[in-house]
Amino acid sequence: MNKKLAFFLLPFFIFLTLTFFLLKGLFSDPRERESALIGKPLPEFQLIDLMEPNKVWTDKELLGEPVLLNVWAEWCPTCNEELGFLTELRERGVKIVGVYYLNDIDPDFGDKVDLPRIQAVVQEKLTNRGNPYQYNMLDTHRSLILDLGVDGAPETFFIDAKGVIRFHHKGDINQRNWRTKFADIYRELDETSIATINTTNASL
Repeated sequence: MNKKLAFFLLPFFIFLTLTFFLLKGLFSDPRERESALIGKPLPEFQLIDLMEPNKVWTDKELLGEPVLLNVWAEWCPTCNEELGFLTELRERGVKIVGVYYLNDIDPDFGDKVDLPRIQAVVQEKLTNRGNPYQYNMLDTHRSLILDLGVDGAPETFFIDAKGVIRFHHKGDINQRNWRTKFADIYRELDETSIATINTTNASL
């Protein structure tokens, strides 16, 4: 009797299981897939400054305060749309550092980076749309972008004062999603940073 009951219930449980996973996939936000780097230190890097190529930035220079690392490009319409609101965030004291994403150029295959042209279009874009960045780095060989698992733009990484990646968002940051979600995440980074500074000062 029990075997017969199990035989008849088995398809029902299989149906329920498949329905659960289908619904989970249907209602999940593909932009919120958790990165494997969450909770891990930002990968080491050395990238030139987009506008002052003699300057080289490293991961060590992002330590000490929370920062939003924003992967973007002027050819990306969504990136352009978020520049205005990101500029408002900068005016509120949020530190934002840009990583410029080269899409149609691959130096590894002999393509030459026309840096003056890129600088000119970026300068024009930031002048017209707002400049949220403390500085912009040029990832010529896409080394940091590959290490971060970036597959498009814009993508933003929330990094705490110790250089640990705490959150990863694919897509634009706007007034609505900042208010409903990201402000709390950033506030938590900021509070952690202040606590770290206070602890350090107390130990001196």
